[in-house]
Amino acid sequence: MPELPEVEALAYFLREHALGRVVTRVDVASLTVLKTVSPPSTELHGRTVTGATRHGKYLDVDCDGLHLVAHLARAGWLRWSDSLAPTPPRPGRGPVALRVRLSDDGTSPGFDLTEAGTKKDLAVWIVDDPRQVPGIAKLGPDALDLDRDGWAVLLHGSSARLKTVLVDQSTVAGIGNAYSDEILHTARLSPYATAGRLSDEALDRLAEAARVVLTDAVDRSVGQKAARLKGEKRSGLRVHGRTGLPCPVCGDTVREVSFADRAFQYCPTCQTGGKTLADRRMSRLLK
Repeated sequence: MPELPEVEALAYFLREHALGRVVTRVDVASLTVLKTVSPPSTELHGRTVTGATRHGKYLDVDCDGLHLVAHLARAGWLRWSDSLAPTPPRPGRGPVALRVRLSDDGTSPGFDLTEAGTKKDLAVWIVDDPRQVPGIAKLGPDALDLDRDGWAVLLHGSSARLKTVLVDQSTVAGIGNAYSDEILHTARLSPYATAGRLSDEALDRLAEAARVVLTDAVDRSVGQKAARLKGEKRSGLRVHGRTGLPCPVCGDTVREVSFADRAFQYCPTCQTGGKTLADRRMSRLLK
């Protein structure tokens, strides 16, 4: 799933490649991708792309004050082309859910919003104000905006597991399953630690780890071509997605806790005092 660093990089990429270009056509290839009916997608036609930004894990393309907002969900992505095919994508065929065609001299650049797999969660809104998107209206503070005191306020009194808090977008925006694993590993904290009971020293480690992990990931990602961002993300991960491999810090085997169709990874030596976590608690994690 694209998280804060990847969405930040996609927004940067669009500012570099789409800014100042006019939307000539929007093709909706998936009946379920658009979550708004008014204004219609045709209202974007003839508008100039004036900005691209991020709200948590939501990508926001500003077209003269009308916003195309996308949540890429678990398997969504943005695919840029310097010359799109002249024919629109066929509805219900292939991974393309929505195509935005832009003007240029002699070519037809633009981007597709795509989604792999059979589970279709990619969502797009066309709104006058991004805060009209329900998920954006409920976002907590952005993870990159939090300092140590901000984390202290955020976690104060919480009885939730730390892993749960980190991925709850209404609590803190931008962190997903992968980077929460990386932050907790860097901070040497158990995913099952009670968020509101961290010691001052543990809170210091958490705040510093969140800053370092996310900032480093943004620095690695921004400026990359959109097609290379997934590989760049994987190359920077130390525990997430590395079940059975040695921890790069201590050499212990990276373990996994599975639940439904997801999983998280951790190092017992670095994070849980050598204890292996049981799966039975996972019903209370990651909604």
